[in-house]
Amino acid sequence: MISIRFPQPDFKITASNGREMIYDPYRKKYVTLTPEEWVRQNFLNYLVKSREYPGALLSIEKELHLGELRKRCDIVVYSREATPWMIVECKEMGVPLKQPVLEQIVRYHMALPVPWLVITNGVNTWCCRLDNSAASWVFEHDLPDYPPVVPPSPDEDTIN
Repeated sequence: MISIRFPQPDFKITASNGREMIYDPYRKKYVTLTPEEWVRQNFLNYLVKSREYPGALLSIEKELHLGELRKRCDIVVYSREATPWMIVECKEMGVPLKQPVLEQIVRYHMALPVPWLVITNGVNTWCCRLDNSAASWVFEHDLPDYPPVVPPSPDEDTIN
């Protein structure tokens, strides 16, 4: 499990039609402030402000197709080459991060292959990376640094 210290929030929160709304700077709109949205906004804040992930390379509620089903990833982080690099699944604080949550994000991975998966409920966070050599997932003690290291393609010419 990873210990995360969220930065001091500087969220814009308002009320509309009897609901609390929070401004999402990545989607550039106000969204309903649900317990899960609170976790998502804090985690986004952490990725950008504490870990220096580029906000422009984050996709929020990215739609995926799993056969006939349409699902949404909470957060997809892209590499500088605009390839999907990490999927983050956020749950509200009271939801335990057990097998069903892990199975959910692994299903997302089948539709959007990435080397990193993260699940968080704002209190607990787990991160795993795909070990291609063993075709298995390895749980890590921290999130990876950004920018991701992208190995050169084998067919690229090397300039000396």
